[in-house]
Amino acid sequence: MVDKLRFAIVGCGVIGPLHAEAIASLPDAELVAVTDVDQEKAQKLAEKYHVKAYSNFQDMFAAEKLDVIDICTPSGMHGEHACAAMRAGYHTIVEKPMEITRQRLDEMLQVQRETGRKLAVISQHRFDEGAVTVHRLLQEGAFGRLVLGNAAIPWWRSQKYYDSGAWRGTWELDGGGVLMNQSIHSIDVLQWLMGPVKSIYAYTDTLVHRMETEDVAAAVLRFANGAVGTISATTGAYPGATTRIEIFGDKGSAIIENDQLAYIHLSRDDTEEIGAYGGGAAVKKGAAEKAAAGAADPAAIQSNTHAMQIADMIRAIKEDGTPLVDGTTARHPVEIILGIYESARTQKEVILS
Repeated sequence: MVDKLRFAIVGCGVIGPLHAEAIASLPDAELVAVTDVDQEKAQKLAEKYHVKAYSNFQDMFAAEKLDVIDICTPSGMHGEHACAAMRAGYHTIVEKPMEITRQRLDEMLQVQRETGRKLAVISQHRFDEGAVTVHRLLQEGAFGRLVLGNAAIPWWRSQKYYDSGAWRGTWELDGGGVLMNQSIHSIDVLQWLMGPVKSIYAYTDTLVHRMETEDVAAAVLRFANGAVGTISATTGAYPGATTRIEIFGDKGSAIIENDQLAYIHLSRDDTEEIGAYGGGAAVKKGAAEKAAAGAADPAAIQSNTHAMQIADMIRAIKEDGTPLVDGTTARHPVEIILGIYESARTQKEVILS
């Protein structure tokens, strides 16, 4: 196999340039082409990285020798473009969410199996040092019996943001609002840490913005391991506050704030017994730093987690392995979000299969 894999980007809007930057930072990756139906956007990105610009992906596939396609189009187009790329013989990376309907999720997985191509879906916060540390400790059983897992995403998006693209906040192309677009990363990390979600009861509404989909949601979860949890999210919390993922067990607790490990306390590190009423909320000095220092190969952690995930895809291709976040894995957070929408619509508990 060649030393450098040749990449192309489909979609040059908001997220495409971030993928281009990540690809350019990797020694074994080379960006060679970009495409967008908006030729001005494609040309602008192409000029920055000195690559070829196309106005449609079919022409790019026909003209270029490529290895990996990065799909950065609106969410409701991910399946169409990813399936076309895999059928054309390319390994494929898809921005979140993987897709917005179960039918298209099924199709993507079927095409992946039929073609034998690698399929990865961006969930870059699984590569954050804090999330990696907590996941490793959970695998060791350091938190004991898990009892509660929460994700809170109190963000702000202006009406101008939703008006900036006709696809934003629509069911057809965005697939939802604050859950499917903004919160899917936190939801994915929560279920990665806590384990599969068994059932959901939820409310959603549109309280602040002019849009089809929800700008506020709250859900109560039952995890397969018996623990319970919550998801609360909005894009109507001016000016935007701290994103939190909280993991609580009978032998330890951890809180990730804005993708950083902000608090951790494990019973195995205690030198004296905690009192009958607990130890309070004070953070043990240096505890987070101590836990983070034990993460596997900390020297490999980079600031650009998109680059880390793309590097993971390159590893999977070269080793003929499986990406950390493959299509089967990436389906889980979408299923949770679709379950929340179903529960809010029917006002009933939804059981996930």
